[in-house]
Amino acid sequence: LFHFYAGICSALKLTVPSHTIHGIEGQPLHLSVDYNFNATASEIQIIWLFERSQSNPKYVLGSVNQRVVPDLEYQDKFTLIPPNASLRINPLHLSDEGNYIVKVNVRGNGTIAASQKIQVAVDVPVTKPTVHTEPSSGVVEYVGNITLRCTVDRGTRVTYQWMKNGKHLHAGPNYTFS
Repeated sequence: LFHFYAGICSALKLTVPSHTIHGIEGQPLHLSVDYNFNATASEIQIIWLFERSQSNPKYVLGSVNQRVVPDLEYQDKFTLIPPNASLRINPLHLSDEGNYIVKVNVRGNGTIAASQKIQVAVDVPVTKPTVHTEPSSGVVEYVGNITLRCTVDRGTRVTYQWMKNGKHLHAGPNYTFS
């Protein structure tokens, strides 16, 4: 019985990206899914679920054969064009970050099923930086210190790098960073 079950399972192959997919806030995002099976199918069902960390997966949409059944809450946001199992999210919001689970069921002579998880990260483009000088009047050469403070209004995964004359500045007797 175990060998028979393993044989049925291997009849459906579901391929998704193995790395985290990064999307940009406000832009569409395409989650690419391929599936194939070596069985005769009378029905093909595709189900998409979404889970944020520490929450239960929520139904997004699904299809049986070519008929799509969206969750009415999300019907304008998610698109599925069967028999393709790929999902389109448009537009992408920060709240869309999390795991997307795709499940494919194929019914023929028995039912075979496979599911995979795709991790999605949403990036917010970095806004133009603003540099503040303290004291604002500047300093006299060789007298006193000046503080330059750089900020951005929006952006995810922001890193800062100070440069002088096109060369990276490093901490030392003349420069400190915080």
